[in-house]
Amino acid sequence: MDLIIALGLIGATLTTVTLIPQLIKVFKTRSTKDISAGMFVLFVIDFFVWLIYGILIGDIPLIIANSFALWEASIILIFKIIYK
Repeated sequence: MDLIIALGLIGATLTTVTLIPQLIKVFKTRSTKDISAGMFVLFVIDFFVWLIYGILIGDIPLIIANSFALWEASIILIFKIIYK
């Protein structure tokens, strides 16, 4: 594995892990009071666009990271709407 792919995979892992603490907190507390809906709408759009870009250029780290991050941000946004 070359250095560029390794760095991409490390970045993908960190991107994916970033939202896990917030997701766990939302599941445990069933509260999204302190979460910005606007920020998570932008996250969902951002991760979706990066995912499409990754697919178009065939970049596996981008595809992996943004698939998981899109899923995580979407769940948090859905809970933000449900727990309003």
